[in-house]
Amino acid sequence: MDENKKSGFSWLWMIILIIVLLVVLWFLGKNLGFLGATSTGSSAYQAIFLSNDQVYFGKITKSSGDYATLTDIYYLQVAQALQPSEPSSKVNLVKLGDEMYGPADIMEINRDHILFIEDLKPESQVVKAIEQYKASKIAQPAN
Repeated sequence: MDENKKSGFSWLWMIILIIVLLVVLWFLGKNLGFLGATSTGSSAYQAIFLSNDQVYFGKITKSSGDYATLTDIYYLQVAQALQPSEPSSKVNLVKLGDEMYGPADIMEINRDHILFIEDLKPESQVVKAIEQYKASKIAQPAN
């Protein structure tokens, strides 16, 4: 082989090696949670929109592999009016764990079911309602 063919052959192998290395790094990053981070602030609340039309509010504490871990969880509950003279519906913020079956305040969410995540501003109505809920729990005497 002459020198030009050897040089071209070396460059071809170098390019193939770089492409393979990039694919491996992308795969590792995606599966270990380095890519597609789900939160910009660890102390901020996020709104997590799921593929089943549910929305949860909380703090993402871990996001790696196939699952995101959500803690300090709340969701909205719409109460329909029983009387025609009452307003048509009322929206309440509910703390996960206050339900009759008593779930723990942690949720592992399959990333395939997360449509998108939004960080909530401190002045949002949801964050203010969470702060009011927490303040009322602190003010209540323990049973």
